[in-house]
Amino acid sequence: NSKKIYQAESHLKDYRPWGWFKTISTTKQFKVKHIYVHPGASLSLQSHQYRSENWVVVRGKAEVIVGEQKKILSKGDSIYIPSGVMHRLKNSTKTPLMIIEVQTGTYFGEDDIKRYEDIYNRD
Repeated sequence: NSKKIYQAESHLKDYRPWGWFKTISTTKQFKVKHIYVHPGASLSLQSHQYRSENWVVVRGKAEVIVGEQKKILSKGDSIYIPSGVMHRLKNSTKTPLMIIEVQTGTYFGEDDIKRYEDIYNRD
C-alpha cells in the first residue's frame, strides 16, 4: 500500500522560485527528473557530494556553468556534472527551458546540495 502512495506523490511537481521539477523515476542506482526553468530564471550555483548529474536539453536553450566552463546548450545537447563540481543552470531566454536530469551516485536526497550563490537567499 505504501508503494502506491509513493508513486502517486512521486510524479507531482515540486515548485521552486525558478520553476519546478518532477521526479520521473527513482531506484537505488539513479534518479531521473524533468526540470522546467522559467524564462530569465536561474538555479543556485551549487554542488553535490553524493551524486553526479547528466543534463539533456529537451526544449529551449540552457546557459550552463560546470566548474570553470560556461556553455550554451540547445535542444538535444547534453552535459555531465561530476560530483563535487560547482554548477549552475540558467535560462537567459524569453522561452521556457526544459531538461531531463539523470542523477547517479549513492544518495539522491534534496538535502545533498551545497549552495555557493543563490538569488533566492536559500541556505
